[in-house]
Amino acid sequence: MRVDAYSQIQQIYGVNKSRRTSKAAPTGSVRDAFEISSIGKDIQTAKSAVKASPDVREDKVAALKSSIQSGTYNVSGESFADKLMQKYSEAYAQ
Repeated sequence: MRVDAYSQIQQIYGVNKSRRTSKAAPTGSVRDAFEISSIGKDIQTAKSAVKASPDVREDKVAALKSSIQSGTYNVSGESFADKLMQKYSEAYAQ
């Protein structure tokens, strides 16, 4: 075993050298900050409004329920087909 060859490799790569690091000078107080853009504020306002609104429009549901229960609720086949084709064209036009 050649120990002197190993020590020569250490010298080449500087393994035994102690490395000193310089300390960075402390700066004044550093603070992180962030700003929310006006678009972000608008989005937050919209989210709050949606969250506050009810999921179901009770007035519409109550009117439909009463007309179904009384037997006066009629759906036109032509109207239904028109709306169905409209939804189909919206979904597959893209």
